[in-house]
Amino acid sequence: MAEPRILVLGAGPAGAATAIGLRRLGYPVTVVSDWRRFAAVEGISQRVLEGLRHAGLAGALAEAAVPATRQVRWNGQHMQLNQECLLDRQRFDLALRDDLLRAGVSVLQGRVREVLPGYEVRLEDGQRLHGDFLVEARGRQAPLAGDRLRGPETVSLLNLWQGEPGAPASAVQSLEDGWAWMARLADGRCYWQVTLDAQGLPGKAALPDYCAARRRASALVAELFGRRAAEPAQVHARSSTAILAGECVGDDWLRVGDAAMAVDPLSGNGIFQSLSSALQAPVVINTLLRRPGHAALAKQFHQQRIEQLFLRFARIGRDFYGQELERAGQPFWARRRAWPDAQPLHLAADWAQVQVARRPVLRDGWVDEAEVVVTADQPLGVWHVQGVALAPVVSELKAGRGEGHALRGLTQGQRGMVMRWLGEQGYR
Repeated sequence: MAEPRILVLGAGPAGAATAIGLRRLGYPVTVVSDWRRFAAVEGISQRVLEGLRHAGLAGALAEAAVPATRQVRWNGQHMQLNQECLLDRQRFDLALRDDLLRAGVSVLQGRVREVLPGYEVRLEDGQRLHGDFLVEARGRQAPLAGDRLRGPETVSLLNLWQGEPGAPASAVQSLEDGWAWMARLADGRCYWQVTLDAQGLPGKAALPDYCAARRRASALVAELFGRRAAEPAQVHARSSTAILAGECVGDDWLRVGDAAMAVDPLSGNGIFQSLSSALQAPVVINTLLRRPGHAALAKQFHQQRIEQLFLRFARIGRDFYGQELERAGQPFWARRRAWPDAQPLHLAADWAQVQVARRPVLRDGWVDEAEVVVTADQPLGVWHVQGVALAPVVSELKAGRGEGHALRGLTQGQRGMVMRWLGEQGYR
């Protein structure tokens, strides 16, 4: 039988990681992407670099390691950190395309006009493609069937201009009605992005002057960029509203990255979030295509993990907003320090709530089912800790058979590791 033809719409980090993972499994994959039309820069962390390496995106990884000194002005405090790398998104996106080509993925440049039943994809230039499985990875541009959860309406205004060359640097600053992130690359390209409530902004034509006036009012902007920052610059407006898609997987389709869950930029690095949702996707797709008897498990696995990732990032963002105490009463901050809920990012350990249950897991390239340990902080379950299956240990302890019986067969090192994990769950 011919391998199923898989179409991936979008060649950002999520689409690229999914496509390369599918090629590793032997599937023919075609990626369709309309390349980024404006310059942008992002700040990324070490965990993004590790995610790119794990996904096989070596070329993109090479573009992602430009270290910069970072300043933080938040809640009346001024800190200087050395833990951010600056990423030129246009060069990064080109490197993603090259990574795809090296992996044997077919890459087609074009804008999708419509997707018809049977996965006939029509492009604006008249081309038509046909696939047996569709991966939606067009980010926030992907059409949504319905929102399961949506945060406060938020917009980010990205400004860019050419300044004087200098050492790479970045900064983040809280404002009365939002916050700003800014960066300067070594060649003098300057970026300033302000994130605000979507309501009450001036029209498109007035945005350059509006943003320039805001930059002139910032001593941090003057310190980082100099006089050129006071002049009007090119502006790109884009939504930063946190959105969780209603459904993220079906029998022959799947959503990854921002097409599945788009988070507030303060919630954590967007590339890390995209990779987090995409690295599991090839195994889910492989199961849907080759083991239809496990299709329900595969869909459950993907949907639940997308939802849990979204809530985790949303709560991280909520807690960052909550750290800005000086502006807590301002409408922008008040709305975001209480969304999506009041549940702590990490719940307190409670041994009484620890239980063993059957849940979908990843096993040898497939979505399968196994006994896992469900805790208050890990509702989807924990299967192994460094190769040691936890469910048999917890079952023995819950049955009152004692540690000697529960830990039999483990090495001294494994016993110590498991006991530490149990202690973190409230055991003894």
